[in-house]
Order: sequence, then structure tokens, then C-alpha cells
Amino acid sequence: MNDWVDAEQHVERAHELYDAGRWDEAETELRQALSLNPYQAEWYFNLGLTLEAAGRHNDAATAFAQCFNLHLEHDRPDANSALLAGGNLVRADQPESALEWFDKALALEPMNITIFVHRIEALNDLERHEEAEEVFYLGQQIDPSHGELYSAIAESLMKTNHTDRAVWCLREAARLDPELPRVRARLASAYAKAGRLERARQLYLRELRTDPGDLDTLLDLGELLMDMHRYTEAGEKFRRVLELEPDEPDAHFLLGELAEHEQRIADALVHYDVVIRLDKDYPAVRQRLARVLQLRARDEDAPRIRDLLGRENRGLLFKDAEETIESRKPAIEDLEEVAGLLLDASMTTEAIKLYEAMILRRPSNHRAHHGLSVAMLEAQHIAEGIAAAKETLRLQPKFVPAMHNLALAYLRENQWIRARYWVGQALQLEPDDAPLRRLRMKLRVHSTLIVVIWTHRKARALTRTLWSLVARPVRKPA
Repeated sequence: MNDWVDAEQHVERAHELYDAGRWDEAETELRQALSLNPYQAEWYFNLGLTLEAAGRHNDAATAFAQCFNLHLEHDRPDANSALLAGGNLVRADQPESALEWFDKALALEPMNITIFVHRIEALNDLERHEEAEEVFYLGQQIDPSHGELYSAIAESLMKTNHTDRAVWCLREAARLDPELPRVRARLASAYAKAGRLERARQLYLRELRTDPGDLDTLLDLGELLMDMHRYTEAGEKFRRVLELEPDEPDAHFLLGELAEHEQRIADALVHYDVVIRLDKDYPAVRQRLARVLQLRARDEDAPRIRDLLGRENRGLLFKDAEETIESRKPAIEDLEEVAGLLLDASMTTEAIKLYEAMILRRPSNHRAHHGLSVAMLEAQHIAEGIAAAKETLRLQPKFVPAMHNLALAYLRENQWIRARYWVGQALQLEPDDAPLRRLRMKLRVHSTLIVVIWTHRKARALTRTLWSLVARPVRKPA
């Protein structure tokens, strides 16, 4: 009896701490209550809410799953706990597992439109956009005026570049539910993607009039202003974010990007260094910092550049033992930039590995094959470099840099005729390319020298022959 009373007291204190926003202490109280009485599904539900509020979505999903299983043991299955377990798994980047929980929730409440919304979100993360659209139409049959449903499918449409349809869905979502969180900001993002930048700016400003302290909207507006070349205003927005949240890494990163664009190298270094201190795993910050250090061009920066790029390269290839570049799919642009920086830092072995990983991910990427060709040639693997350049031209027959590289490679091999052929092919496409014209001049000089040398040798041979005829000893008759 005392254990039951103690457990209840722990739960009451947990409620008070939850209301005060003291999530860690609330979790401790709930876990103590559950250690005394582990069969209370409602307490697991409260634990899930507490962990969700603290941003610990994996743990929250586990708590909601335990709540669901306890209800199931007592023949009282609860769709809400299954829905919340799935929702937290989506936020924890586990959309495949989330779908299983949504299926359980849907089996219990087939008319619950919220389940359809979360299913679309999970399918978006899995890039299963056709299925997401099917779920949208099924949800429409249940509630055709549900704003969140339109908002969720708009995300899928944006990812598949159906921008006009996404704009329409977000406008419909705003009409049906004007209080939908950040709906105007998301509509602004869609307009920006469609190229209507001024309309997007106006919508962001409307959103900020409603919620002046929304950090995400301030950051999005700042990025839009950068795209509009309104750099002073963009900087003001990012600094406003730092006034509200001094340790916001996104604002520091964007201020670094802005400083880099304006050639303020020292300021860019400061902001990127702050980002690394705040979040060592922040995407792309190491490559940006390495790029800025390369622009500064100081010999003492070389060891740090190599260290930064080495860490970034390892992070791209293997974030952990179970994850590879194929499973995480970072942006191709980021991979290309890191590989280029590796080449600039003379880290050709690492660059080769990264280009090979890019080709494995997307075999038809001619730029990756070209980069591999450059890396191989710089590493003095001439045959492999030639093969990669030819594969580039197979995929993109008019890619002039690959032709240029082939000409240089054949020059190293003293295959002058083949080098001349590729220079000629490249100049047909780019007749004003200065490096190609210089290379053509070099080849012409070489051809002229060959002719001169050949002529000189022939002339010497002929001279010797004539001299031997003229200067032959004459025998006197007996």
C-alpha cells in the first residue's frame, strides 16, 4: 500500500514539474513511480509526453509503445498512443518504423484524419511520393476540408518539383485553417522556389507580424533576402535571431556564408568556428571552414585544412558503422565541393575514394567521373585517369574539360597524335578557350620541331651520301 501511495506522489510531482517545463526532473519522478508500479499505462503515456517535450523522440516513442502494449494486454487498445509512437519515430528519422505504428492506429480508428496526415509525412521522408498522394486522396474522402492534410501533401509536391501544385495546396491549407503553424511561411517558401521572391518576402513579413520571435521564419526570410541580393537586410535578420537565441548555429552559419560572399574572410572564419563549437556535426560547416582557410592562403593553415577535410570526408563516407553514403544520401553538390577541396589540398587518395562513392551512388553522374579522372591523373594513375575521362565523354559527349584532360594525359604518355585529336575536338566546341589554344600552339610547335628535326636528319644523310660519292678514292690504272 505504501508503494502505491509513493508512486502516486511521484506522479503528482511529475505533473507539477512538467507544467514548470522541468522535463528532466519530471522524467525522474515518473520513472521512480514506474519502478514501484510498472503496470500503469497512463504513466507511460505521461512519460512519453515528457520525453517528447524534451526533444528525446526515440525515448518518447518507446514510452508510447509501452503504453500501447499495456493497453493491449488489458484488451483496451489505444490508437492515440500508437499514433504518438509513430509521430515521434518520424521526428527521430525512423519513418519506416513509424509506418508500422500508423498502421496499428489506423486499424483502430480508420476515420482518424490525423493518422493520414502523419502517414504522408513519413512517406515524404521515405521519398515514396506516389503513395503519399494516394494517402492524401483517401484522407480527402474522410475530411475534404482538413488544412493539415493539404499542408502535408504540399511538402511532397515541393520535393518532386510540382511547385505550382504545392502553392495551391498551401493556399488551400491557409484558407481552411488560418491558425495552422507557419502556414504562411511555408507558402512563402513555395513562392520562393517558384521564383516569386517578392511575394515570398511579403508573406514572411506577414508571418513575422503574427509571431515576431519565430526563429525559423527569421532565418528563412534572411536566406530569401540573400537570394534577392539584399545582404544588409539579410544580416539584420540573422543578427536578430542571435539576439533572441545567441547559441543558434543556423544563424552563425548563415552569417558566415554572408561574410564569405562579401569577402570578409576573418568574419566568416569567426562564425564558422562558432558553429563547430556549438555543433561539431553541423552539416557542411567543416568544408566551408576549409574553403575559407584555403581562400586565406596561409601556409600555417595547411594542417588544419587537411584535418577538417579528412573529418568531413570520413563523415560523408561513414557516419557510423551501420551508415554509408548510399544510405544517407547527402546532397551531390556538397560531395562535389568536398571532393574539389580535397584535390585543392593535395589529398588525392581521399578525393578518389569520395568520387568512387559518388559514382557508386549515381553511376550516370558525368561530373563525378570527371572528378575521378582529375584525381587519378594528379595521382599519376594515367591509365585509370584516361579511362575515367572516356567514361565521362560516354555519358556527356560534349564535355570539354574531359577532352582537355585526355589531351594532357596523352601528352604525358608522349602520344602526340591522340593529344592533337582531342585538342581539335575540344576546340570545335570551345574555339575561344585560351588554355586549349595554348595547348594547340604547343602541339603545333612540337609538330614543327619534328618536321625540322626530320628534315635536318634527312639532309645530313643525303649530304653524307653525296660526299661519299664525291670523295671516293680514285684508283690509277696499272
